Amino acid sequence: MRRCCSLKFPSLLISCFLPALIAAHASAASLETLPELVRRVKPSVVLVGTYGELDSPRFTFRGTGFAVADGRRIVTNAHVIPDPDGSGARFLIIRIKGESGDWVNRKVEHVSLDRPTDLAVMDITGPPLSPLPLKAEGVPEGTAVMFMGFPIAGALGFSHVAHRAMVSALTPVALPAPTGSSLNARNISQIRSGTFNIMQLDGTAYPGNSGGPVFNVETGEVVGVINMVLLKGTKESVLSHPSGISYAIPVEFVLKMLQK
Repeated sequence: MRRCCSLKFPSLLISCFLPALIAAHASAASLETLPELVRRVKPSVVLVGTYGELDSPRFTFRGTGFAVADGRRIVTNAHVIPDPDGSGARFLIIRIKGESGDWVNRKVEHVSLDRPTDLAVMDITGPPLSPLPLKAEGVPEGTAVMFMGFPIAGALGFSHVAHRAMVSALTPVALPAPTGSSLNARNISQIRSGTFNIMQLDGTAYPGNSGGPVFNVETGEVVGVINMVLLKGTKESVLSHPSGISYAIPVEFVLKMLQK
């Protein structure tokens, strides 16, 4: 019987190791394309906030969003969207990077909300942005991902920031409350509408990342939407003592909203 890796058959020796060499090369190529992937995603990720002529500053940042579908639809979290004040003096906008590198305002014409999944889809004015592809199938635990947004609410300036992470677990979004007094309106709404699995990531999101895309590092497809970060203590402590655990809503719920 001839052994595959016998030194007497150099051609077979090469064929024996060729799959491993190809796999190693593919892995290296994947890592080399990460900067290109980040460059491609950045123009699709936008600031979400409100604009008022009498406000100081006029633009108030509330979270991150990203373009999908025809490029005129922006996905973010429902909790990023402010309640209307009825005055008409302040309105919801997104900001995108213009060709000159300056931030350009785009007015939001319509907003669709899904409170149980904490998702929102906004229709914007003007030319379409470059939409990000969405992955319909579920994402298995262990998948390498990245997420992008504007952490720390612009305290360091509004710059796109990308983070590496992994899908650590798929866990129910509405966890049982230890006591009745710890229930809040959001918990109750989720319990009434039925629980669903949310993605737990071993990456640290910060205030300002809410609504940002989570994308597969191999395919570039969006698999989730950053939703919240696990806090060790108070909300203020997330900057000085981050837990390193963040959560994202699976993109399947975005697809359901887009189909309605």
